[in-house]
Amino acid sequence: CVQGKGVVNSISMKEGEEKFVREALNGLSRDFGIVPPEIPHTDKDRWRAYVAAVEAQIVKVSEMRARAFPAKISEHRLTHCTMYEIEPASLRPENADKAILTIHGGAFIVGGGMSAAYIGQTYASLCGIRGYSVDYRMPPDHPFPAGLDDCVEAYAWLLERYRPERIALEGGSAGANLVAATILKARDEGLPVPGAASLHTAGVDMTHAGDTLTTNQTIDVVLRKPQPETMLLYAGGHDMAHPYLSPVFGDLAKGFPPTILVSGTRDMLLSPTVMMHRALRRAGVETELHVFEAMPHGGLGGESPEVHDRGVSPKWLPVRA
Repeated sequence: CVQGKGVVNSISMKEGEEKFVREALNGLSRDFGIVPPEIPHTDKDRWRAYVAAVEAQIVKVSEMRARAFPAKISEHRLTHCTMYEIEPASLRPENADKAILTIHGGAFIVGGGMSAAYIGQTYASLCGIRGYSVDYRMPPDHPFPAGLDDCVEAYAWLLERYRPERIALEGGSAGANLVAATILKARDEGLPVPGAASLHTAGVDMTHAGDTLTTNQTIDVVLRKPQPETMLLYAGGHDMAHPYLSPVFGDLAKGFPPTILVSGTRDMLLSPTVMMHRALRRAGVETELHVFEAMPHGGLGGESPEVHDRGVSPKWLPVRA
């Protein structure tokens, strides 16, 4: 929230930090754009340049936002990627046997490295639970199913250390897609489903069948327009309707955990979020859908009173998991 003229008081910033973040955000909007440019999915060199430029800015913003949530971060090496472990200063003793696995968003192409750790740091801190965040492989060099395989391995790693009902998976946008796909694929491979899932502004339909991919263009100040080349880049030639790419079409009745879904009236991915909620209800899965007024894709940025409402804050996860 903002008070007075240009004074941000939602997070206490030291001198120079506000300028640091403003420059990073300006770089995203001016030079590179949060919305990927119209690069053909076959032009991997141009995609590599775009990803490198955007990642350099995203990590600055992610690191700043994480400063409000002190935590100790360590690393675990999986077969093809790193998984970060986050021990928040807010860790509560009664949650010692619980874990949250964060799968970061970023259109399947950005948000990795330390940015993934910083995103997980926020959720772990708010919940008072030990968190984990998987830095899964991404295009252009590692299209589907590489990233999903990494996420399933990360979940299996946690199952060796925690009871399944004590694990929650959470993710937003592309991360929400991967959370749902991870649950489906892990289940299909014989692993137990986790205790809870949280899907924020969920990109769970890569066929783009929903209304709001059209009706919410422009008013969604984050996504702004569909990204077909990005989706083709991630899919790697696979059928977009496959449940591991579009989990909304999966057989949810075979097993899926209690799930909370969050979107906003200006979110281009409102339709797939709603479609996922209806699919879960048809499958008999316990689920809640929260749609917030004027909220664009990705949420409200952590700087408005609505963020602390049930349905945006992940504090409900310790109860479910």
